[in-house]
Amino acid sequence: MTMTATQSLTPPAAAPAIPPLIERLASAPGGAWVNDATLDAFLAEPGVAVIFLWGDPVRFPECLDVAVVLPELLKAVRAAGGPGWRTGVVEPQAEMAVDRRYGASRRPALVFLRDGGYLGTVGGMLDWDVFLAEVQRVLAAPVTRAPSIGIPVRAAASDGGCH
Repeated sequence: MTMTATQSLTPPAAAPAIPPLIERLASAPGGAWVNDATLDAFLAEPGVAVIFLWGDPVRFPECLDVAVVLPELLKAVRAAGGPGWRTGVVEPQAEMAVDRRYGASRRPALVFLRDGGYLGTVGGMLDWDVFLAEVQRVLAAPVTRAPSIGIPVRAAASDGGCH
């Protein structure tokens, strides 16, 4: 079979559509789309924030489950006297940059922060009781360094040696 100039083997790939469950999470009260350029401003607001790294729903179907469960976790934590939070849904093109910043390589992932400081990450979809206990454990943790931040670099000794 001979191809003509107007034919092609495969159509150009279209950008994947944002699933309605993810869109709903970002547009809900307290929700926002974030990317590597807007994340710092989002985190500058006081209080607890969760960053939702969701990935491709075809590769990571659990991301849709987490998008449904996240508002229910918020309600359960508040009902138990815990803090509320803002939800930053990471735009697809910014996932790798945010991943590198917080070391959240699993999808889906919830990165919890307080006043911009890292608390911890909960990855994947879990049974309800386990999920709620993990979120409560992370929220009770002290602010710490994100796991993606490496060993500090120190200046070499003044005698020219490296140790």
